[in-house]
Amino acid sequence: MPWTTPAAPRSRLLAFALLLAAACGSLWAQQPAPPATVDPETVKALLQRVQDLESQLTALKSQVQNLAGAKTAQPSRTEAAPTAGAPDAMDSMSGHAGKDVSVPRLQIRGYGDVSGHADDQKGDTNAFALGQLNLFMTSRLTDKASFLAETVIEADSVTNEFGIEPERILLLYGVRDWLNFSIGRYHTAIGYHNNAYHHSALMQTTLERPFLFAFEDKGGILPIHNVGVSATGVISHRLGLHYVAEVGNGRAGRSVDVTSPVQNVTDDNNGKAVNLALFVRPSAVPGLQFGFSGYRDHVTPPAQAKITESIFAAHVVYQQSRFEFLNEAVVLRHTAGIIPVTDNISAFYSQISRRWGNYRPYFRYEYMNVPRMDPLYSSVGLLHGPKTGLRYELSEFTAFKLEYGRDMRRGLPPVNRLGSQLAFEF
Repeated sequence: MPWTTPAAPRSRLLAFALLLAAACGSLWAQQPAPPATVDPETVKALLQRVQDLESQLTALKSQVQNLAGAKTAQPSRTEAAPTAGAPDAMDSMSGHAGKDVSVPRLQIRGYGDVSGHADDQKGDTNAFALGQLNLFMTSRLTDKASFLAETVIEADSVTNEFGIEPERILLLYGVRDWLNFSIGRYHTAIGYHNNAYHHSALMQTTLERPFLFAFEDKGGILPIHNVGVSATGVISHRLGLHYVAEVGNGRAGRSVDVTSPVQNVTDDNNGKAVNLALFVRPSAVPGLQFGFSGYRDHVTPPAQAKITESIFAAHVVYQQSRFEFLNEAVVLRHTAGIIPVTDNISAFYSQISRRWGNYRPYFRYEYMNVPRMDPLYSSVGLLHGPKTGLRYELSEFTAFKLEYGRDMRRGLPPVNRLGSQLAFEF
């Protein structure tokens, strides 16, 4: 019987052959086409594009790192509260272990200055002087609450001994743009300068504050500090209209027996000092601000009749990074006696400066006239004169200033003054 292949194996062989032929055809069809000729100029352009994209990516990474660093450090030229920190080992110590709770993170900035001065007033001597060592502290407590403190260590000009004074201690709470509260010891919103420049000499262009805004313990005539409650907010974003409302203890009567005019713990009387201010920052003119304020209080100096004090202030300022023009005027009214007698104190200053590179020359003229019969500040009398100087930026955190001034008083010979200052932040 002739040999034959079974039908099933033959059919398998036939199917395998067909599959093998199909696979070969598919592989042949998938062979790539011969490469096309590439233009060298195109390759060069693509490589340049890749390099440009890599440079942009490097710049973006640097910006992200800078922004991340800014969130954890207080800005050097602003006084914004820091962002809250993340939980760490302190959580377990405070009973918050394992919970998603942010703890307050206290952040501190320091400011200081050293100066030298000389004048031709009889009896004065030239000297170097340590300025204020200012520790500025902030802490974010919640999304809406924060803490601010400004503590100054300073030597007394008479005793040469150092003293420590908390200049500002504030608990702040923000509700909305139109309502923000603060309670504690604050700088009053009289005019512009008092809340634009606090206790850091580095922040202000000149050596010293205008004598109109001198601190109370330096012989100033305005209530620079107060203890109480303050509210501020935006009335109109379109107009840039803001308000400030303050209620506090006011100040003690001016007397040789008064060691601190700021009434930190007690008040001489049951009346409270009230201050209302409005100011406008028009978005159409960046850097421009103008406004006015009204302050009223009752002062009870020792062994004197009660004095009603009213303070009206107005300002127009224009500030940009290279140019500033500051103008402020104040009128103080003191009414005292069984038969009321009113004295008016008028004062103003005007300051202008322009920056060229690291150099900023400036000029300021000041004027203050206190009547001889004023119940509080008659010893000040008439005081006016120019100041001109040069500020040089050694770095973002250090500045050197050189200034000449001439003080002219009623009934006294004029005094020429020369001063220098090195102000810094750390």
